[in-house]
Amino acid sequence: MQYIVIGAGPAGVIAAEALRKADPDAGISIIGDEPEPPYSRMAIPYYLIDNVAESGTYLRDPKQHFQAQNIEVLQQRVDKIDTDGKKITLADGSTRDYDKLLIATGSHPVSPPIPGLDLPQVHSCWTLEDARNIIRLAQPGSNVVLIGAGFIGCIILEALVKRGINLAVVETGNRMVPRMLDENAGGLLENWCKKEGIDVHTSCSVNGIAAAADDQVKVSLSDGSELSAALVITATGVKANIDLLEGTGIETDEGILVNSRMQTSNADVYAAGDVAQGVDFSTGNQQVQAIQPTAADHGRIAALNMAGHGSEHHGTLNMNVLDTVGLVSCSFGLWMGVDGGDSAQLYNPDEYQYINLQFDGDYLVGASSVGKTQHIGVLRGLIESKIDLGEWKQRLLQDPSLIMEAYIGSTQELGYS
Repeated sequence: MQYIVIGAGPAGVIAAEALRKADPDAGISIIGDEPEPPYSRMAIPYYLIDNVAESGTYLRDPKQHFQAQNIEVLQQRVDKIDTDGKKITLADGSTRDYDKLLIATGSHPVSPPIPGLDLPQVHSCWTLEDARNIIRLAQPGSNVVLIGAGFIGCIILEALVKRGINLAVVETGNRMVPRMLDENAGGLLENWCKKEGIDVHTSCSVNGIAAAADDQVKVSLSDGSELSAALVITATGVKANIDLLEGTGIETDEGILVNSRMQTSNADVYAAGDVAQGVDFSTGNQQVQAIQPTAADHGRIAALNMAGHGSEHHGTLNMNVLDTVGLVSCSFGLWMGVDGGDSAQLYNPDEYQYINLQFDGDYLVGASSVGKTQHIGVLRGLIESKIDLGEWKQRLLQDPSLIMEAYIGSTQELGYS
């Protein structure tokens, strides 16, 4: 058997390792289009603040691990997939045959249509090359503008502040991390950032970026103000890398549509990670979840099925945990609630603390939290276990902080402990 994995991120690497374990004699190739060993984008912020060297972002030791596993790693772009002939064409014109193919091409940053984004002072923070440029331009004391205060933006924000720069953040939404936190939670995060000396502009957009003297740029905002910066970073969302699928007949939507075995509409082609539109645990619908735990699950399950060892993906819980300059926020599942469902909130703005619980009947289906780090893992456990809370629901409605007591009490009543 010849397995080809397109994509050298966590989903691709984990899949290749699982394939090797499941099929010791097979040929396995990982093909990535960056001139780097396989690495984790989630480690880039640690590289930005010198907590790790560049090699610390690598998913595995590139000098020993893949050779020991007999996994070929090729740094080249795939230009075409021929599903009829079961082969791929590389950028150098060469071709490779496959028996089973995994597409784990991930996603790419999406930039808004802002004049000036092509200036040399403007970068995304998505690749190691981006990180090198940021390190070069974000010197201590310099002015930096971050466009976008979503999940990715706030991860970058933490690293930028630790570099000792003067940071301004521009977010078109009316709060920070609008796809993860409601207005109360997002407002707490904004106030916390302002307290920490960050200039935050919400409900605001960038109209344009123009070159200025001394290698600086001027950033014009929709509220009429103007910011001077040595570096502008765009963090305004990502989109699945599905262009490679054109002409293959493989079904796509926001991502590549897959079944419970991570199999695409072509029986010999699978997909995993940020590019795959798999099952969401909470809704049962197909959704792209651009988070690393989902990528790891996808890669492992896809590999087992490619090798003929049946494994079902029953959905991954959408979850995010974020540390923003010392304030931890998180969201799990249907944090925005369901129609007809009950909810409970604990809101203490003076202490930057907030808990939001969302119920569907007697089940906890979603939660978000700011500044309450104790027992947040229990929130995930209560949602994923689908425990009937019974009388504990009423107690949580009165006091949402009793999540650990509710977990212990409800599991004991069901005989789980």
